[in-house]
Amino acid sequence: MATNHLQCDFDESILDGFPASKLFGQGVSYTYDDVIFLPGHINFAAHEVDLSSHITRNIRLRTPLVSSPMDTVTEAEMAVAMATLGGCGFIHYNMTLEEQLQHVQVAKRHTPGMVVRPVCLPPSATVADLYDLKERKGFGSVCVTDTGSVGGKLLGLVTNRDYDFVTNTLTPLADIMTTDLETADAEEVTAEGAQEQLRASRRGKLPLVDREGRLVGLATRTLFRDDARMPFGGPHSVAPDGRLLVGAAVGTRPADRERVRALREEGNVDIVILDSSQGDSTYQLEMLSHIKREHPGLDVICGNVVTSVQARRLIEGGADGLRVGMGSGSICTTQEVCAVGRGQATAVYHTARLAKAYGVPIIADGGIQNSGHIVKALALGASAVMAGSLFAGTAEAPGDYMVVNGSRVKKYRGMGSLEAMTKGSEARYHSDTQSLKIAQGVAGTVRDKGSVKRNVPYLIQAAKQGFQDLGARSLSEAHAMLASGQMRLECRTGAAQREGGVHDLHSYEKKSW
Repeated sequence: MATNHLQCDFDESILDGFPASKLFGQGVSYTYDDVIFLPGHINFAAHEVDLSSHITRNIRLRTPLVSSPMDTVTEAEMAVAMATLGGCGFIHYNMTLEEQLQHVQVAKRHTPGMVVRPVCLPPSATVADLYDLKERKGFGSVCVTDTGSVGGKLLGLVTNRDYDFVTNTLTPLADIMTTDLETADAEEVTAEGAQEQLRASRRGKLPLVDREGRLVGLATRTLFRDDARMPFGGPHSVAPDGRLLVGAAVGTRPADRERVRALREEGNVDIVILDSSQGDSTYQLEMLSHIKREHPGLDVICGNVVTSVQARRLIEGGADGLRVGMGSGSICTTQEVCAVGRGQATAVYHTARLAKAYGVPIIADGGIQNSGHIVKALALGASAVMAGSLFAGTAEAPGDYMVVNGSRVKKYRGMGSLEAMTKGSEARYHSDTQSLKIAQGVAGTVRDKGSVKRNVPYLIQAAKQGFQDLGARSLSEAHAMLASGQMRLECRTGAAQREGGVHDLHSYEKKSW
């Protein structure tokens, strides 16, 4: 029997939504929440989506997520975690050169599977110190060395079992530590070898020592077990030297030239970010020129920028990548205080369109609160997303845990806050020569979020599902759909935004995974 097919004339005049060029060409500054993508056609599974992309002209990541160079977000532990997840961490520079260099070296020398920074105490420390450590850091086992730090001669180990029944909290660790230890040669052992040694010995911890008996590292049964349960889903981000990929931020002052030299030559850092709230400056162009001349193999990410004019100037100056965003971070008050900036969705679209013409990737920095924002940033032209508040409060973020009103929290602050400026971040805002400091950020706390090793894989899986709904198999395909007008968008009213979230429930528990 013949089948009748309905046919009708169809042209662009009745297409739903608008191409990005029209939506973002109306003189309105949009945030991520202001816009919504219309769904495309699905003919592939979510696991087939490829989100790998370049963060510079020369460096490609499996996971398009990087951690922000903030002093409450990224130090060695975060840089290691992000690299093992296929992303990258940028170590902040709100510290001395020696301190930043040490963080870079720790991250670059790290062997995946091992503890990044073993916690040590001297033998004169007491059980009270252990309880304090447990409250601040969340664990109560330590290595005891003669110096109380990594690099000292290993004297023993103290675990919960050693002091569970000790009633005198002033008891020194020397009296209770376990000295009958099984160790491994730090120069020869691999992660697989350490795991096998722990399995065979049935011990919980395996100190790694050099030939003089000095503590170099630590492998633990708990870490191997937890890592095995994490949904990693792919290879680590590895640099050409075979070590983990590590980035670092620097300023644009004359003294920062020595910082770059040390980070590159002594720390083997792979990427540097020229860190400024407003990157379109003579200072940044001069620093960029210096780095390209003195360190030709080092990729440089410039910014921050929010307009095409800013982006063009830095790209033509030699930038290998751009960081986009101004005043959109949760702890940033630049737009409020200085009346300068741009809605992040609009900023990402316009700068990405210009940068693409030059073959330079951009990183969307700021305003990321959930996986939907990651999808929007990437679909609007970004090659990667930089997160601060999303990673603040995690186990890998710097700082101690504390309890506030019954909630376990960590400190989180903007680099433009007065608190951060007292440590030196005012140079980022071109105000280090001013006697009166004007805050462009705030300091606060965020709840304990667990480990980024657990959070990031789920964020990426959610982003892949978002790309599936868009009908894009990869970032390059999404960007092509955006440029051609095939990808359609609309602006959401306040009511539409409320409708798009949870509503009309008496009570609920929101779990993302």
